[in-house]
Amino acid sequence: MNKFEKIVTKTSRLLDDIAGWVIVATMALVVVNIILRAVFKNPVKGVYEYTGYLTALVIGFAIAQCAIEKAHIAVDFFIEKLNLKVQLIIDTVLSGLIILFLAFSSIQVFLYGINVISSGEVSATAHLPFYPFIFMVSAGLFILCLVEINKVIKGVANK
Repeated sequence: MNKFEKIVTKTSRLLDDIAGWVIVATMALVVVNIILRAVFKNPVKGVYEYTGYLTALVIGFAIAQCAIEKAHIAVDFFIEKLNLKVQLIIDTVLSGLIILFLAFSSIQVFLYGINVISSGEVSATAHLPFYPFIFMVSAGLFILCLVEINKVIKGVANK
């Protein structure tokens, strides 16, 4: 395992661990909200917004590790019927497109976060600034892009 791969893998695992803890925190928030609503008739204000932002954070942070574990759905039964050289060409072209898409998406989400900061936009109920969640999702997309770059590097090295 080279240095780049180690850094990408460790970062992906760290983000995935954080995502797991965020799921636990989200569940706790929902349970507390239900109890406060049922017992004291006073729910947590903005719980819908909090759970939405935290869920976006979970997806953004967990997606890179999911790619490392090859847990995403892949429909490749057509490609498997082709010869190995054609498979390699298709895989390389698709990986290049994926890298470009993820890099572009990460940059655009980051720019959107900057736009949200400059506009002063906050959530409607809790008045929570949500740009940190936007930046965290952008970081998750960037790490996923690095995972895909590493996949291409490993694929080229193995061929």
